[in-house]
Amino acid sequence: MEYDAQIKLQAYLDGELSDAEAQGVAKWLAQDQEAVLLHSELKNTRQALAGGEKPMQLPESREFFWSKIEREISRLERTEPAPQKESFIAAWRRFLVPVSAAAALAIVSLVVLGPFGGSPMVGSEVTSEDDNGGFVYRDDTAGTTLVWLSYPAENEIADAEPANKL
Repeated sequence: MEYDAQIKLQAYLDGELSDAEAQGVAKWLAQDQEAVLLHSELKNTRQALAGGEKPMQLPESREFFWSKIEREISRLERTEPAPQKESFIAAWRRFLVPVSAAAALAIVSLVVLGPFGGSPMVGSEVTSEDDNGGFVYRDDTAGTTLVWLSYPAENEIADAEPANKL
């Protein structure tokens, strides 16, 4: 059965059709068994729903009730507070809080990591030995020791005894 025919049958059951349309649907019900089955099903459903619902009466008329709701909505829309202008101190605080956090982070990273990404002297020791011109570098974290010896200058070699005289 088509959707329009089903709607027309529902309108007939609800009493929403004119007399001429109602007579046409009554003739249709006399001829079509499927329409009769749908009509009886709709009638039974209507009776079942009518028993479970209690009618509610408003203390005032329907128009007055909805006009009260409309007035309340209008009142609430009008009474929204205008946005307040932000104070000068609040604006500076909003700016200074992230800037000070970034500065604190930079200071902490410089203290922990050193000025160039880490201090090479952490856990290390440099010893100078002036009498022989050497330096000793010990790095405990890497477990290395470096000894740097300064060789005599060329003029010192010239002053020294020749190697063939022993």
